[in-house]
Amino acid sequence: MELEVIKKTKNLIKLKIKGEDHTFCNALTKELWADKDTEIAGYSIAHSLTEEPILTFESKKDVIKALNDAAERIKKTNKTFKENCLKLLNE
Repeated sequence: MELEVIKKTKNLIKLKIKGEDHTFCNALTKELWADKDTEIAGYSIAHSLTEEPILTFESKKDVIKALNDAAERIKKTNKTFKENCLKLLNE
């Protein structure tokens, strides 16, 4: 995954997320909305076969910190899911 900053201020960022699709962008957007300081969180893909997703995110706090916090929550969720799957395999 590669990120290209299209626009950035302290409280707003617009990113092109290269190499990803709806799967990752939906998870990220959901986590961004879980933060009470989120003002705007969404993405668009002009054409799913030829274009990369563009994420637009605005927060009352620093957007980079908020993105990192969301990434950590996604990591934690994935770890929990993996642990639960392993438990199922061992039953």
